[in-house]
Amino acid sequence: MSRIRSKGNAKTELRLLAILRTEGITGWRRHAQLPGNPDFVFRRRRLAIFVDGCFWHGCPRCYRRPTSNRRYWDAKVIRNRARDRTVTRELRRAGWNVMRIWEHALKNPKRCLEKLLIRLCGNAQVTDEHPSPRRSPQAPYATE
Repeated sequence: MSRIRSKGNAKTELRLLAILRTEGITGWRRHAQLPGNPDFVFRRRRLAIFVDGCFWHGCPRCYRRPTSNRRYWDAKVIRNRARDRTVTRELRRAGWNVMRIWEHALKNPKRCLEKLLIRLCGNAQVTDEHPSPRRSPQAPYATE
């Protein structure tokens, strides 16, 4: 197991990427050089988004503790959670807003999108009557 190297959580990142592209949300970048290497960054809004895998980060809803090598996996998940807290604290001290999305949350794209738009647009109410502008230069999350 120690020789297996992480190649990113591509599958979960691609789900969020599809949501962003489908909704026409622009202004994000990937692989930003920030503490913790956020999966997506909206620099103008100073929003760092992490997509956390339910298994690797010990989701309280989905995590199933492995039956073999429990000591290793328990320590691994505890280290991951501690690192997540440290990175979140560090980014917030630097003036960034941090959003963590669980892997299972991406199964409901509409709800995930609502939470994301609330973070991007401030505390504005996001409803079906007033949908977010798509690819509009006036939108607070659009690039110029």
